[in-house]
Amino acid sequence: MKKYMIKLLVTVISMVLVTSCTKEFLDVKPEGQITPEGYYSTPARAQELVNSIYNNMLTWDEHSFSWIGITSIASDDADKGSSAGDTGADKDKLDNFTYGPTDISVNEIWVANFRGISRTNLALDILPKIAVESKLKNRLKGEARFLRAYFYWNLVRTYGDVPLINSVIDPTNSVQVDQAMIRAPKQQIYDLIVSDLLYAKDSLYNKGQYENADLGRATSGAAKGLLAKVYLYQKNWQASFDMAAQVINSGEYALVDDYSTIWREIGENSSESLFEVQAVGGPIALGVQQYSLVQGVRGQFGWGFNSPSESLNNAYEENDLRREATMIYPGEVLWDDVVILDNLPNPRYNQKAYVSRSQETFNGNDEQSNKNLRVLRYAEVLLIHAEAANELGNATSALQSLNLVRQRAGLTDISVTDQSQLRQLIWHERRVELGMEHDRFFDLVRQGRAAEVMGPLGFIAGKHEVFPVPQSQIDISGGLLTQNNY
Repeated sequence: MKKYMIKLLVTVISMVLVTSCTKEFLDVKPEGQITPEGYYSTPARAQELVNSIYNNMLTWDEHSFSWIGITSIASDDADKGSSAGDTGADKDKLDNFTYGPTDISVNEIWVANFRGISRTNLALDILPKIAVESKLKNRLKGEARFLRAYFYWNLVRTYGDVPLINSVIDPTNSVQVDQAMIRAPKQQIYDLIVSDLLYAKDSLYNKGQYENADLGRATSGAAKGLLAKVYLYQKNWQASFDMAAQVINSGEYALVDDYSTIWREIGENSSESLFEVQAVGGPIALGVQQYSLVQGVRGQFGWGFNSPSESLNNAYEENDLRREATMIYPGEVLWDDVVILDNLPNPRYNQKAYVSRSQETFNGNDEQSNKNLRVLRYAEVLLIHAEAANELGNATSALQSLNLVRQRAGLTDISVTDQSQLRQLIWHERRVELGMEHDRFFDLVRQGRAAEVMGPLGFIAGKHEVFPVPQSQIDISGGLLTQNNY
């Protein structure tokens, strides 16, 4: 899959955004010119069309500094890091909840995810018209719809109501253009996400059915796992439980033995992986742009942003193997025998973003490292299953899934059956299992605990559950876009 990721969408597709003629007899295809449906009517080129959507996931504004900022630095899992005088443009504001509509991070996340949606809609417009066999075509449509669901999943959690755009916009159609600038209720966005994922789970291959060259493409299991998570956020406990159970019972996934290896090169696309952003560290050096550099040990490997907080550090139980796998401490010796400097400006750094210069693929380019971004893991599916089971009053199933995660971490089993107490334990387990994995902020919001936990950091109830709509986007819309409570 990695070798295909590097191919960008060719410019020929820009020719199909609009047809200006309304009478069929006037709509004559020009002779001697290639059409998008003609160009993409080979299996390799059809895959290029969808690869352009995957390519969006490698960009700076999709998964790097701004994403790190709103998902991690804004939460109680991390501090801004770096040095006192280095704001990271607005990461100090994200850390203190003083950001606003004109700050760069909220605009970059908006732009990046809608760019991904635009590429998806264009691919879905072309795919039905190309002459490739139906099995491949259906799979590619499933991949595209999975990715659109993912982009909208990022948007609806970040901003709440957002424009719903599920087809190519005709720029000469003022009604379509205006509609694309009006925020749809978040329930409509969730409905589209669920519809896309239901289609994806039924049309995508299982993980084991892909050839090695296609490893990393969206799978049926990935769609089911993300569906389970989406249902969890909607408090649709039965649907979440059932979908997580399908992943668990599929036999395609398992926890790896050593938690610390998950984020190393040897842990890429492992038995625990449902979906990862595929990074390339070869000569073309197309990775998740500066993801590792931004978080690397300041003064040794990187900029030092997104420093794990004291709160997260103290959240782990004694002998929990996950703490050491999540944190880098000054003066420690890492798994590849690298010695971390003693005199550093931050007390901790994110080990899950670490790239070994000696034991992993590294071409000397810190900005484009070979570091897959883990998006969805089997351990999280088990915790989703546990939480949904508990909310359904099924403590036995909840404990079974919860304790599998704890056993891998070297911890004793939990036997609590009281629903309220078990809920708190499951939420705690999510924090320490998924620490620094870009979920904590959204978890606290959907659990209704954001003000309680992050209030001392500056979080204000009724305001900070979602981020502001970028002012620049409101300006572009001529005021059609409305603002959140900022």
